[in-house]
Amino acid sequence: MSQPTPRCGESYPYTLKDLGWTEEHERTFAKYTGPYLPGRVACRQKTVWDVLIDGGSVTVGISGALRRLGRFPAVGDFVVLLHQPKAGTSTIVDILPRKTLFERGSTGRDGADQVIAANIDTVFIVTAAGRDLNARRIERYLAIARASGARPVIVINKSDLADDPAALAGDLAAVATGIPVIPISAVSGEGVDRLGPYLSPRTTIALIGSSGVGKSTLINRLMDRPVQETSDVREYDERGRHTTTVRQLFVLPGGALMIDNPGLREVGIGTTSAGIAGTFPEILELAEGCRFSNCRHEGEPGCAVQAAVADGTLPAARLESYRRLMRELAFEEEKAEIGLVRLEKKRWKGIGKLARDIRKTKGR
Repeated sequence: MSQPTPRCGESYPYTLKDLGWTEEHERTFAKYTGPYLPGRVACRQKTVWDVLIDGGSVTVGISGALRRLGRFPAVGDFVVLLHQPKAGTSTIVDILPRKTLFERGSTGRDGADQVIAANIDTVFIVTAAGRDLNARRIERYLAIARASGARPVIVINKSDLADDPAALAGDLAAVATGIPVIPISAVSGEGVDRLGPYLSPRTTIALIGSSGVGKSTLINRLMDRPVQETSDVREYDERGRHTTTVRQLFVLPGGALMIDNPGLREVGIGTTSAGIAGTFPEILELAEGCRFSNCRHEGEPGCAVQAAVADGTLPAARLESYRRLMRELAFEEEKAEIGLVRLEKKRWKGIGKLARDIRKTKGR
């Protein structure tokens, strides 16, 4: 079922090319002949999705086949719609291959990662001057951003509230080697122009960060008008309430596409080590000198990493953060294995039920 009016905001009169559609998408979509349309997911509201199509927007559901397979479109996905104008309906029937996938580890017990957004070129990790400026949290965000395949950029908002705004980037230098760190003020607009090189037309940027760091204020600044609700932060902990409740894709005036996300209370590390490896390159380089190839850097003899901590070359907090994320990765991988086993058992249980039903039918 489809509805003509989008639920997540206004209808956008953009072309597919404006939305990031490429020749590769065109080749992939070419196999669909008949009443099919391509589109890009702008947001999800419970059981329906707003999809931007060539020149407009529709609100649709997904096919039963996708639902049974557990394939739910994410914001930023390019999808295939079965378009039936006579019936007045459109339905998502397929998801085109994803260039990148930004997800966080599940906080539940089923081992499934939670998709945040798809087909992202750049991730703006938004933090704020003050208590939210936490190196350990940034390391975690960097790990999941790197694992997605998108390039991370650290944006320090509310820099006008700091005694020394120029020193803010230096506070993160040890955890953000080679990563752009840009202090801004979304309220005053100071420094926002420095984000310009990452806002090229038809590129997609995702915003992530804690509640109250000013992601929605930044969206409003970049859109040149209020499109997202904002709220004040609490004085005692400098946190805000979740004014953004759904993930939503916006088309900026300059042509870039930006996905705003609700504040993340918990960020699991997921089930891939690629992000951790890219976030702690100096530890992996030191590990090549360890006596044992499977050294965990937790007391083994001949550990080059621990030696670096002992002589002050490597900060102890940095190693502890690496250990913590690696332990969490092992736990997430174990959960994923358990989830696969449960899924396989469920599948075989379904096959057994089908076989029994067939035997009963034949016996009649």
